[in-house]
Amino acid sequence: MVVTSRRHTLAGELLVLQLAIIVLVLFAVAAVSLAQSKATFDRVEGRRVTALAEEMAGNPLLRSQLRLPAPAETLAPLLQTRLTQSHVTSVTVADAAGEIVAATNPTLVGTRLPVDGPGVAQARGWSGELPVDGVRELVAQVPVLADNENHVGEHLGTVMIGRASPTSWQRLSGASSYLLAYLGIASVLGGAGSWLLARRIKRQTLGLEPREIAGLAEHREAMLFGIAEGVIALDPQLRLTLVNEVGRKLLVLPEDCVGMSLADLGIGGRLYDVLAGTGGEHGAEHGSERRDEVVVRRGRVLVMNRMDVTKDGRRLGSVTTLRDRTELAQLERELGSFRSSTELLRAQAHEFSNQLHTISGLIQIGEHDEVVRYVRALRKHRESLDLTLTSRVRDRAVAALLMAKSALAAERRVRLRISELTALDRLEPTDSADVATVLGNLVDNALDAAAAPDQENDAWVEVELRQDASSVEIVVRDSGPGVAPELAQEVFSRGFTTKAAQGGDRGIGLALTRLVCTRRGGEVSVANTHPGAVFTARMSVGQLTDRETEEVQ
Repeated sequence: MVVTSRRHTLAGELLVLQLAIIVLVLFAVAAVSLAQSKATFDRVEGRRVTALAEEMAGNPLLRSQLRLPAPAETLAPLLQTRLTQSHVTSVTVADAAGEIVAATNPTLVGTRLPVDGPGVAQARGWSGELPVDGVRELVAQVPVLADNENHVGEHLGTVMIGRASPTSWQRLSGASSYLLAYLGIASVLGGAGSWLLARRIKRQTLGLEPREIAGLAEHREAMLFGIAEGVIALDPQLRLTLVNEVGRKLLVLPEDCVGMSLADLGIGGRLYDVLAGTGGEHGAEHGSERRDEVVVRRGRVLVMNRMDVTKDGRRLGSVTTLRDRTELAQLERELGSFRSSTELLRAQAHEFSNQLHTISGLIQIGEHDEVVRYVRALRKHRESLDLTLTSRVRDRAVAALLMAKSALAAERRVRLRISELTALDRLEPTDSADVATVLGNLVDNALDAAAAPDQENDAWVEVELRQDASSVEIVVRDSGPGVAPELAQEVFSRGFTTKAAQGGDRGIGLALTRLVCTRRGGEVSVANTHPGAVFTARMSVGQLTDRETEEVQ
Protein backbone atom coordinates (compact mmCIF):
# COMPACT_ATOMS: atom_id res chain seq x y z
CA MET A 1 0.00 0.00 0.00
CA VAL A 2 1.34 3.38 -1.01
CA VAL A 3 0.97 6.09 1.59
CA THR A 4 0.71 9.60 0.19
CA SER A 5 1.48 12.54 2.41
CA ARG A 6 -1.08 15.30 2.41
CA ARG A 7 0.28 18.72 1.59
CA HIS A 8 -0.69 21.60 3.80
CA THR A 9 -3.11 24.12 2.32
CA LEU A 10 -2.47 27.86 2.24
CA ALA A 11 -5.22 28.47 4.80
CA GLY A 12 -3.79 25.76 7.09
CA GLU A 13 -0.26 27.12 6.89
CA LEU A 14 -1.46 30.64 7.62
CA LEU A 15 -3.51 29.40 10.57
CA VAL A 16 -0.55 27.51 12.07
CA LEU A 17 1.78 30.47 11.64
CA GLN A 18 -0.69 32.91 13.16
CA LEU A 19 -1.38 30.61 16.11
CA ALA A 20 2.37 30.37 16.69
CA ILE A 21 2.55 34.15 16.70
CA ILE A 22 -0.30 34.31 19.20
CA VAL A 23 1.48 31.84 21.50
CA LEU A 24 4.65 33.92 21.34
CA VAL A 25 2.64 37.06 22.15
CA LEU A 26 1.05 35.30 25.13
CA PHE A 27 4.49 34.28 26.43
CA ALA A 28 5.66 37.86 26.00
CA VAL A 29 2.63 39.14 27.92
CA ALA A 30 3.30 36.62 30.68
CA ALA A 31 6.96 37.67 30.88
CA VAL A 32 5.96 41.33 31.11
CA SER A 33 3.45 40.48 33.83
CA LEU A 34 6.12 38.62 35.80
CA ALA A 35 8.53 41.52 35.48
CA GLN A 36 5.88 44.01 36.60
CA SER A 37 4.88 41.75 39.52
CA LYS A 38 8.48 41.43 40.67
CA ALA A 39 9.06 45.17 40.42
CA THR A 40 5.91 45.85 42.42
CA PHE A 41 6.85 43.29 45.07
CA ASP A 42 10.38 44.67 45.45
CA ARG A 43 9.11 48.21 45.73
CA VAL A 44 6.24 47.63 48.18
CA GLU A 45 7.73 44.87 50.33
CA GLY A 46 11.15 46.53 50.33
CA ARG A 47 9.68 49.65 51.94
CA ARG A 48 7.66 47.59 54.42
CA VAL A 49 10.51 45.38 55.67
CA THR A 50 12.76 48.44 55.90
CA ALA A 51 10.19 50.24 58.04
CA LEU A 52 9.76 47.15 60.25
CA ALA A 53 13.52 46.76 60.65
CA GLU A 54 13.95 50.45 61.61
CA GLU A 55 11.11 50.17 64.09
CA MET A 56 12.61 47.08 65.70
CA ALA A 57 16.12 48.60 65.73
CA GLY A 58 14.73 51.43 67.85
CA ASN A 59 13.14 49.09 70.42
CA PRO A 60 14.63 49.83 73.93
CA LEU A 61 14.46 46.18 74.95
CA LEU A 62 16.56 45.18 71.96
CA ARG A 63 19.14 47.86 72.66
CA SER A 64 19.47 46.88 76.32
CA GLN A 65 19.70 43.13 75.68
CA LEU A 66 22.39 43.43 73.00
CA ARG A 67 24.82 44.68 75.70
CA LEU A 68 24.24 41.54 77.75
CA PRO A 69 25.66 38.09 77.09
CA ALA A 70 23.39 35.37 75.58
CA PRO A 71 20.44 37.57 74.61
CA ALA A 72 18.75 34.86 72.49
CA GLU A 73 16.33 33.70 75.21
CA THR A 74 15.31 37.24 76.12
CA LEU A 75 14.83 38.44 72.52
CA ALA A 76 13.14 35.29 71.20
CA PRO A 77 9.58 36.37 72.21
CA LEU A 78 10.14 39.82 70.66
CA LEU A 79 11.35 38.34 67.36
CA GLN A 80 8.53 35.77 67.23
CA THR A 81 5.92 38.44 67.91
CA ARG A 82 7.31 40.56 65.06
CA LEU A 83 7.32 37.51 62.74
CA THR A 84 3.68 36.69 63.51
CA GLN A 85 2.24 40.20 63.45
CA SER A 86 4.10 41.46 60.35
CA HIS A 87 3.75 38.33 58.17
CA VAL A 88 7.43 38.28 57.35
CA THR A 89 9.60 35.24 56.69
CA SER A 90 12.51 35.79 59.09
CA VAL A 91 13.70 38.15 61.83
CA THR A 92 17.39 38.06 62.75
CA VAL A 93 19.55 40.03 65.19
CA ALA A 94 23.36 40.15 65.07
CA ASP A 95 25.90 41.82 67.34
CA ALA A 96 28.40 44.46 66.29
CA ALA A 97 30.82 41.77 65.08
CA GLY A 98 28.20 40.35 62.68
CA GLU A 99 27.49 37.15 64.64
CA ILE A 100 23.84 36.21 64.91
CA VAL A 101 22.74 36.26 68.53
CA ALA A 102 18.98 35.78 68.08
CA ALA A 103 16.77 34.61 65.20
CA THR A 104 13.34 33.19 64.47
CA ASN A 105 15.26 30.25 63.00
CA PRO A 106 17.33 28.96 66.01
CA THR A 107 19.74 27.08 63.73
CA LEU A 108 21.17 30.39 62.55
CA VAL A 109 22.33 31.48 66.04
CA GLY A 110 26.09 31.57 66.20
CA THR A 111 26.54 31.91 62.39
CA ARG A 112 27.58 34.98 60.46
CA LEU A 113 25.00 37.46 59.28
CA PRO A 114 24.80 37.34 55.44
CA VAL A 115 25.72 40.78 54.10
CA ASP A 116 26.26 42.30 50.68
CA GLY A 117 29.28 44.59 50.99
CA PRO A 118 31.08 46.17 53.97
CA GLY A 119 28.45 48.85 54.54
CA VAL A 120 26.47 46.91 57.14
CA ALA A 121 29.60 46.30 59.28
CA GLN A 122 30.17 50.07 59.25
CA ALA A 123 26.70 50.74 60.75
CA ARG A 124 24.96 51.46 57.41
CA GLY A 125 21.51 50.31 56.39
CA TRP A 126 20.96 48.12 53.29
CA SER A 127 18.08 46.40 51.50
CA GLY A 128 17.98 43.84 48.72
CA GLU A 129 17.83 40.13 47.99
CA LEU A 130 20.00 37.66 49.95
CA PRO A 131 19.94 33.88 50.48
CA VAL A 132 18.84 33.17 54.05
CA ASP A 133 19.03 29.53 55.13
CA GLY A 134 18.80 28.43 51.47
CA VAL A 135 15.80 30.64 50.68
CA ARG A 136 15.99 33.77 48.53
CA GLU A 137 14.55 36.62 50.59
CA LEU A 138 14.02 40.33 50.17
CA VAL A 139 15.71 41.68 53.35
CA ALA A 140 16.32 44.99 55.06
CA GLN A 141 19.38 45.35 57.37
CA VAL A 142 19.28 48.28 59.82
CA PRO A 143 21.99 49.08 62.41
CA VAL A 144 21.10 49.21 66.15
CA LEU A 145 22.66 52.28 67.80
CA ALA A 146 23.03 53.04 71.53
CA ASP A 147 21.10 55.97 73.01
CA ASN A 148 22.47 56.31 76.58
CA GLU A 149 24.42 59.34 77.63
CA ASN A 150 27.84 57.67 77.68
CA HIS A 151 27.57 55.71 74.43
CA VAL A 152 25.29 57.71 72.10
CA GLY A 153 25.52 56.43 68.54
CA GLU A 154 27.57 53.38 69.41
CA HIS A 155 27.04 50.46 67.00
CA LEU A 156 25.48 47.69 69.05
CA GLY A 157 24.42 45.29 66.27
CA THR A 158 22.17 44.79 63.24
CA VAL A 159 18.51 43.88 62.75
CA MET A 160 17.56 41.98 59.57
CA ILE A 161 13.96 41.34 58.57
CA GLY A 162 13.26 39.33 55.38
CA ARG A 163 10.34 38.38 53.21
CA ALA A 164 10.65 35.33 50.94
CA SER A 165 10.46 36.27 47.21
CA PRO A 166 7.50 34.56 45.48
CA THR A 167 8.11 32.04 42.69
CA SER A 168 7.32 32.79 39.05
CA TRP A 169 4.07 30.85 39.23
CA GLN A 170 3.08 32.73 42.43
CA ARG A 171 3.84 36.04 40.75
CA LEU A 172 1.88 35.06 37.64
CA SER A 173 -1.16 33.92 39.58
CA GLY A 174 -0.94 36.82 41.98
CA ALA A 175 -0.43 39.54 39.39
CA SER A 176 -4.15 39.57 38.67
CA SER A 177 -6.92 37.20 39.52
CA TYR A 178 -8.22 37.54 35.94
CA LEU A 179 -4.90 37.32 34.08
CA LEU A 180 -5.33 33.71 33.02
CA ALA A 181 -8.89 34.45 31.93
CA TYR A 182 -7.67 37.39 29.86
CA LEU A 183 -4.99 35.24 28.24
CA GLY A 184 -7.53 32.53 27.46
CA ILE A 185 -9.97 34.98 25.88
CA ALA A 186 -7.15 36.50 23.84
CA SER A 187 -6.14 33.03 22.64
CA VAL A 188 -9.68 32.19 21.54
CA LEU A 189 -10.17 35.52 19.75
CA GLY A 190 -6.75 35.28 18.09
CA GLY A 191 -7.41 31.75 16.90
CA ALA A 192 -10.84 32.67 15.51
CA GLY A 193 -9.42 35.74 13.80
CA SER A 194 -6.61 33.71 12.29
CA TRP A 195 -9.07 31.16 10.91
CA LEU A 196 -11.29 33.85 9.40
CA LEU A 197 -8.27 35.60 7.88
CA ALA A 198 -7.05 32.35 6.37
CA ARG A 199 -10.47 31.75 4.78
CA ARG A 200 -10.54 35.30 3.38
CA ILE A 201 -7.09 34.93 1.85
CA LYS A 202 -8.12 31.63 0.30
CA ARG A 203 -11.16 33.27 -1.30
CA GLN A 204 -9.02 36.13 -2.63
CA THR A 205 -6.56 33.67 -4.18
CA LEU A 206 -9.49 31.77 -5.79
CA GLY A 207 -8.67 28.69 -3.76
CA LEU A 208 -5.20 28.37 -5.26
CA GLU A 209 -2.42 26.93 -3.16
CA PRO A 210 1.10 28.47 -2.99
CA ARG A 211 2.60 25.96 -5.42
CA GLU A 212 -0.22 26.66 -7.90
CA ILE A 213 0.24 30.43 -7.59
CA ALA A 214 3.99 30.03 -8.14
CA GLY A 215 3.29 27.88 -11.20
CA LEU A 216 0.93 30.50 -12.66
CA ALA A 217 3.54 33.22 -12.11
CA GLU A 218 6.21 31.12 -13.85
CA HIS A 219 3.90 30.38 -16.78
CA ARG A 220 2.99 34.05 -17.09
CA GLU A 221 6.62 35.10 -17.17
CA ALA A 222 7.41 32.44 -19.77
CA MET A 223 4.48 33.51 -21.93
CA LEU A 224 5.05 37.26 -21.72
CA PHE A 225 8.78 37.13 -22.32
CA GLY A 226 8.59 34.37 -24.91
CA ILE A 227 6.35 36.14 -27.44
CA ALA A 228 7.70 38.47 -30.10
CA GLU A 229 5.09 41.18 -29.51
CA GLY A 230 5.21 43.83 -26.84
CA VAL A 231 2.68 43.73 -24.00
CA ILE A 232 1.93 46.56 -21.59
CA ALA A 233 -0.74 46.55 -18.86
CA LEU A 234 -2.14 49.60 -17.05
CA ASP A 235 -4.36 49.88 -13.99
CA PRO A 236 -7.34 52.30 -13.87
CA GLN A 237 -5.00 55.05 -12.62
CA LEU A 238 -2.81 54.61 -15.76
CA ARG A 239 0.09 53.11 -13.82
CA LEU A 240 2.16 50.36 -15.42
CA THR A 241 1.47 47.04 -13.75
CA LEU A 242 3.22 44.83 -16.30
CA VAL A 243 5.44 45.21 -19.36
CA ASN A 244 7.55 42.59 -21.09
CA GLU A 245 11.03 43.15 -22.47
CA VAL A 246 9.86 43.62 -26.07
CA GLY A 247 7.31 46.26 -25.04
CA ARG A 248 9.84 48.10 -22.90
CA LYS A 249 12.31 48.29 -25.79
CA LEU A 250 9.69 49.36 -28.34
CA LEU A 251 8.46 52.18 -26.11
CA VAL A 252 11.99 53.04 -24.85
CA LEU A 253 11.03 52.72 -21.17
CA PRO A 254 13.42 52.49 -18.19
CA GLU A 255 13.95 49.16 -16.46
CA ASP A 256 12.16 50.31 -13.28
CA CYS A 257 9.09 51.57 -15.14
CA VAL A 258 6.63 49.16 -13.45
CA GLY A 259 4.59 51.13 -10.91
CA MET A 260 5.14 54.46 -12.68
CA SER A 261 2.34 56.37 -14.39
CA LEU A 262 2.28 57.47 -18.02
CA ALA A 263 2.83 61.06 -16.88
CA ASP A 264 5.88 60.03 -14.83
CA LEU A 265 7.32 58.33 -17.92
CA GLY A 266 6.85 61.46 -20.04
CA ILE A 267 4.39 59.77 -22.42
CA GLY A 268 1.94 62.13 -24.07
CA GLY A 269 0.24 63.00 -27.31
CA ARG A 270 -0.90 60.23 -29.63
CA LEU A 271 0.84 57.45 -27.71
CA TYR A 272 -0.88 58.55 -24.49
CA ASP A 273 -4.28 58.59 -26.22
CA VAL A 274 -3.86 55.03 -27.50
CA LEU A 275 -2.57 53.59 -24.19
CA ALA A 276 -5.14 55.42 -22.07
CA GLY A 277 -8.03 54.84 -24.51
CA THR A 278 -8.98 58.53 -24.47
CA GLY A 279 -9.66 60.84 -27.40
CA GLY A 280 -8.63 59.66 -30.81
CA GLU A 281 -10.61 59.56 -33.98
CA HIS A 282 -12.69 56.62 -32.76
CA GLY A 283 -13.75 58.09 -29.47
CA ALA A 284 -13.79 56.61 -26.01
CA GLU A 285 -15.22 53.31 -27.15
CA HIS A 286 -12.28 52.60 -29.36
CA GLY A 287 -10.73 50.18 -26.92
CA SER A 288 -13.64 47.77 -27.23
CA GLU A 289 -13.41 47.59 -31.05
CA ARG A 290 -10.02 45.82 -31.14
CA ARG A 291 -8.81 48.21 -33.86
CA ASP A 292 -5.17 48.59 -34.73
CA GLU A 293 -3.66 52.05 -34.27
CA VAL A 294 -0.47 53.29 -35.93
CA VAL A 295 1.87 55.31 -33.69
CA VAL A 296 5.34 56.66 -34.50
CA ARG A 297 7.64 56.30 -31.49
CA ARG A 298 11.29 57.39 -31.72
CA GLY A 299 11.84 56.36 -35.30
CA ARG A 300 9.67 53.23 -35.15
CA VAL A 301 6.28 52.62 -36.73
CA LEU A 302 4.23 50.73 -34.11
CA VAL A 303 0.87 49.06 -34.54
CA MET A 304 -0.97 49.00 -31.21
CA ASN A 305 -4.12 47.21 -30.11
CA ARG A 306 -5.73 48.10 -26.78
CA MET A 307 -8.35 46.16 -24.82
CA ASP A 308 -10.12 47.09 -21.58
CA VAL A 309 -10.13 44.38 -18.88
CA THR A 310 -13.27 44.13 -16.73
CA LYS A 311 -14.64 41.61 -14.25
CA ASP A 312 -18.14 41.58 -12.79
CA GLY A 313 -18.74 45.03 -14.22
CA ARG A 314 -15.64 46.43 -12.52
CA ARG A 315 -12.86 47.88 -14.68
CA LEU A 316 -9.49 46.39 -13.78
CA GLY A 317 -7.37 48.27 -16.32
CA SER A 318 -6.23 47.68 -19.89
CA VAL A 319 -3.79 45.55 -21.89
CA THR A 320 -2.13 46.84 -25.06
CA THR A 321 -0.15 44.78 -27.54
CA LEU A 322 2.51 46.34 -29.77
CA ARG A 323 3.94 45.20 -33.10
CA ASP A 324 6.92 46.78 -34.80
CA ARG A 325 6.01 47.69 -38.38
CA THR A 326 9.21 49.62 -39.11
CA GLU A 327 10.84 46.92 -41.21
CA LEU A 328 7.58 46.28 -43.02
CA ALA A 329 7.26 50.01 -43.74
CA GLN A 330 10.79 50.05 -45.12
CA LEU A 331 9.92 47.07 -47.31
CA GLU A 332 6.82 48.88 -48.47
CA ARG A 333 8.97 51.84 -49.43
CA GLU A 334 11.30 49.59 -51.44
CA LEU A 335 8.35 47.98 -53.21
CA GLY A 336 6.84 51.36 -53.98
CA SER A 337 8.74 51.69 -57.23
CA PHE A 338 7.47 48.31 -58.43
CA ARG A 339 3.92 49.21 -57.47
CA SER A 340 4.21 52.51 -59.30
CA SER A 341 5.44 50.72 -62.43
CA THR A 342 2.50 48.32 -62.23
CA GLU A 343 0.06 51.19 -61.83
CA LEU A 344 1.68 52.97 -64.75
CA LEU A 345 1.34 49.96 -67.03
CA ARG A 346 -2.24 49.39 -65.96
CA ALA A 347 -3.20 53.04 -66.38
CA GLN A 348 -1.42 53.32 -69.72
CA ALA A 349 -3.05 50.12 -70.98
CA HIS A 350 -6.43 51.57 -70.01
CA GLU A 351 -5.59 54.89 -71.67
CA PHE A 352 -4.25 53.23 -74.86
CA SER A 353 -7.35 51.05 -75.00
CA ASN A 354 -9.58 54.13 -74.93
CA GLN A 355 -7.47 55.87 -77.59
CA LEU A 356 -7.54 52.80 -79.84
CA HIS A 357 -11.29 52.61 -79.50
CA THR A 358 -11.53 56.25 -80.53
CA ILE A 359 -9.26 55.74 -83.57
CA SER A 360 -11.17 52.61 -84.53
CA GLY A 361 -14.46 54.47 -84.40
CA LEU A 362 -13.16 57.35 -86.52
CA ILE A 363 -11.89 54.91 -89.17
CA GLN A 364 -15.21 53.08 -89.26
CA ILE A 365 -17.13 56.30 -89.98
CA GLY A 366 -14.56 57.38 -92.61
CA GLU A 367 -13.05 60.34 -90.74
CA HIS A 368 -9.49 59.63 -91.83
CA ASP A 369 -8.31 63.25 -91.57
CA GLU A 370 -9.72 63.40 -88.04
CA VAL A 371 -7.72 60.28 -87.19
CA VAL A 372 -4.50 62.00 -88.26
CA ARG A 373 -5.29 65.12 -86.23
CA TYR A 374 -6.20 63.01 -83.19
CA VAL A 375 -2.94 61.03 -83.36
CA ARG A 376 -0.90 64.22 -83.75
CA ALA A 377 -2.67 65.74 -80.71
CA LEU A 378 -1.89 62.68 -78.62
CA ARG A 379 1.77 62.77 -79.68
CA LYS A 380 2.02 66.50 -78.93
CA HIS A 381 0.51 66.01 -75.44
CA ARG A 382 2.90 63.16 -74.74
CA GLU A 383 5.95 65.07 -75.94
CA SER A 384 4.89 68.10 -73.89
CA LEU A 385 4.63 66.01 -70.74
CA ASP A 386 7.92 64.25 -71.40
CA LEU A 387 9.66 67.57 -72.15
CA THR A 388 8.28 69.13 -68.96
CA LEU A 389 9.42 66.25 -66.78
CA THR A 390 12.83 65.75 -68.37
CA SER A 391 13.64 69.47 -68.34
CA ARG A 392 12.55 70.09 -64.72
CA VAL A 393 13.06 66.70 -63.06
CA ARG A 394 16.44 65.25 -63.98
CA ASP A 395 16.31 62.35 -61.55
CA ARG A 396 15.00 59.42 -63.59
CA ALA A 397 13.41 57.52 -60.69
CA VAL A 398 11.43 60.56 -59.55
CA ALA A 399 10.49 61.42 -63.15
CA ALA A 400 9.28 57.87 -63.77
CA LEU A 401 7.22 58.05 -60.57
CA LEU A 402 5.57 61.27 -61.72
CA MET A 403 4.83 59.70 -65.12
CA ALA A 404 3.12 56.79 -63.38
CA LYS A 405 1.15 59.10 -61.11
CA SER A 406 0.16 61.22 -64.14
CA ALA A 407 -1.32 58.21 -65.91
CA LEU A 408 -3.06 57.14 -62.69
CA ALA A 409 -4.45 60.64 -62.23
CA ALA A 410 -5.76 60.72 -65.79
CA GLU A 411 -7.55 57.43 -65.19
CA ARG A 412 -9.21 58.90 -62.10
CA ARG A 413 -10.13 62.11 -63.98
CA VAL A 414 -7.69 64.25 -61.99
CA ARG A 415 -5.23 66.63 -63.65
CA LEU A 416 -1.67 66.20 -62.34
CA ARG A 417 0.25 69.46 -62.85
CA ILE A 418 3.97 70.07 -62.50
CA SER A 419 4.66 73.54 -61.10
CA GLU A 420 6.76 75.88 -63.21
CA LEU A 421 9.00 76.38 -60.15
CA THR A 422 9.95 72.70 -60.11
CA ALA A 423 13.68 72.02 -60.40
CA LEU A 424 15.32 68.78 -59.28
CA ASP A 425 18.76 67.50 -60.24
CA ARG A 426 19.90 63.90 -60.26
CA LEU A 427 20.18 62.44 -56.76
CA GLU A 428 22.11 59.65 -55.11
CA PRO A 429 20.22 56.31 -55.21
CA THR A 430 19.40 56.40 -51.46
CA ASP A 431 18.30 60.04 -51.67
CA SER A 432 16.23 59.30 -54.77
CA ALA A 433 14.47 56.39 -53.06
CA ASP A 434 13.51 58.49 -50.03
CA VAL A 435 12.33 61.42 -52.17
CA ALA A 436 10.25 59.03 -54.27
CA THR A 437 8.73 57.50 -51.10
CA VAL A 438 7.68 60.86 -49.69
CA LEU A 439 6.48 62.20 -53.05
CA GLY A 440 4.53 59.02 -53.87
CA ASN A 441 2.75 58.99 -50.50
CA LEU A 442 1.83 62.66 -50.68
CA VAL A 443 0.59 62.40 -54.28
CA ASP A 444 -1.47 59.29 -53.47
CA ASN A 445 -3.20 61.08 -50.57
CA ALA A 446 -3.77 64.16 -52.74
CA LEU A 447 -5.29 62.07 -55.56
CA ASP A 448 -7.61 60.33 -53.09
CA ALA A 449 -8.72 63.68 -51.69
CA ALA A 450 -9.16 65.36 -55.11
CA ALA A 451 -11.01 62.38 -56.62
CA ALA A 452 -13.53 62.13 -53.77
CA PRO A 453 -17.12 61.69 -55.05
CA ASP A 454 -18.35 64.92 -53.43
CA GLN A 455 -15.73 67.08 -55.21
CA GLU A 456 -16.21 69.19 -58.33
CA ASN A 457 -15.44 67.86 -61.78
CA ASP A 458 -12.37 70.10 -62.18
CA ALA A 459 -10.12 68.07 -59.85
CA TRP A 460 -6.38 68.69 -59.88
CA VAL A 461 -3.16 67.97 -58.02
CA GLU A 462 -0.04 70.11 -58.35
CA VAL A 463 3.50 68.99 -57.55
CA GLU A 464 6.39 71.34 -56.88
CA LEU A 465 9.97 70.15 -56.26
CA ARG A 466 12.69 72.53 -55.12
CA GLN A 467 16.31 71.71 -54.37
CA ASP A 468 19.25 73.56 -52.85
CA ALA A 469 22.77 72.48 -51.96
CA SER A 470 21.76 70.23 -49.05
CA SER A 471 17.99 69.67 -49.08
CA VAL A 472 14.95 68.93 -51.19
CA GLU A 473 11.52 70.47 -50.61
CA ILE A 474 8.39 68.73 -51.88
CA VAL A 475 5.10 70.66 -52.08
CA VAL A 476 1.88 68.87 -53.09
CA ARG A 477 -1.36 70.84 -53.50
CA ASP A 478 -4.79 69.43 -54.23
CA SER A 479 -8.35 70.58 -54.83
CA GLY A 480 -9.83 68.27 -52.19
CA PRO A 481 -11.78 69.14 -49.03
CA GLY A 482 -8.65 69.87 -46.99
CA VAL A 483 -7.71 68.68 -43.49
CA ALA A 484 -9.69 69.58 -40.38
CA PRO A 485 -7.75 72.13 -38.26
CA GLU A 486 -7.90 69.93 -35.14
CA LEU A 487 -6.13 67.13 -37.08
CA ALA A 488 -3.43 69.27 -38.71
CA GLN A 489 -0.88 68.39 -36.00
CA GLU A 490 -1.87 64.73 -35.74
CA VAL A 491 -2.33 63.36 -39.27
CA PHE A 492 1.30 62.21 -39.51
CA SER A 493 1.67 60.65 -36.06
CA ARG A 494 -1.73 58.89 -36.18
CA GLY A 495 -1.27 56.92 -39.33
CA PHE A 496 -4.23 59.03 -40.44
CA THR A 497 -5.74 58.58 -43.89
CA THR A 498 -7.95 60.71 -46.10
CA LYS A 499 -9.13 57.57 -47.90
CA ALA A 500 -12.72 56.46 -47.67
CA ALA A 501 -11.71 52.92 -46.76
CA GLN A 502 -11.91 52.15 -43.07
CA GLY A 503 -10.23 48.77 -42.71
CA GLY A 504 -6.97 47.00 -43.35
CA ASP A 505 -3.57 48.64 -43.31
CA ARG A 506 -4.51 51.93 -44.92
CA GLY A 507 -3.13 55.14 -43.45
CA ILE A 508 0.51 54.21 -42.86
CA GLY A 509 1.71 56.40 -45.75
CA LEU A 510 1.70 59.71 -43.88
CA ALA A 511 3.35 58.15 -40.82
CA LEU A 512 6.05 56.71 -43.07
CA THR A 513 6.44 60.10 -44.76
CA ARG A 514 7.12 61.80 -41.47
CA LEU A 515 9.46 59.01 -40.39
CA VAL A 516 11.60 59.41 -43.55
CA CYS A 517 11.70 63.22 -43.24
CA THR A 518 12.58 63.10 -39.54
CA ARG A 519 15.41 60.64 -40.04
CA ARG A 520 16.83 62.95 -42.68
CA GLY A 521 16.73 65.93 -40.36
CA GLY A 522 13.67 67.46 -42.00
CA GLU A 523 9.97 67.82 -41.35
CA VAL A 524 6.56 67.60 -42.99
CA SER A 525 3.54 69.81 -42.42
CA VAL A 526 0.06 70.44 -43.79
CA ALA A 527 -1.95 73.63 -44.25
CA ASN A 528 -5.41 74.35 -45.63
CA THR A 529 -5.90 76.51 -48.70
CA HIS A 530 -8.92 77.37 -50.78
CA PRO A 531 -9.53 74.93 -52.20
CA GLY A 532 -7.82 71.86 -50.81
CA ALA A 533 -4.70 71.39 -48.73
CA VAL A 534 -0.94 71.87 -49.11
CA PHE A 535 1.50 69.23 -47.84
CA THR A 536 5.10 70.46 -47.53
CA ALA A 537 7.96 68.02 -46.87
CA ARG A 538 11.60 68.98 -46.44
CA MET A 539 14.60 66.64 -46.06
CA SER A 540 18.35 66.78 -46.32
CA VAL A 541 20.11 64.98 -49.20
CA GLY A 542 23.68 63.92 -49.72
CA GLN A 543 23.92 61.96 -46.44
CA LEU A 544 21.48 60.08 -44.23
CA THR A 545 21.35 61.21 -40.61
CA ASP A 546 21.22 58.30 -38.15
CA ARG A 547 20.24 60.33 -35.10
CA GLU A 548 17.31 59.09 -33.18
CA THR A 549 14.61 61.72 -32.66
CA GLU A 550 12.07 62.08 -29.92
CA GLU A 551 8.58 60.86 -30.57
CA VAL A 552 6.60 63.10 -32.90
CA GLN A 553 3.71 64.34 -30.84
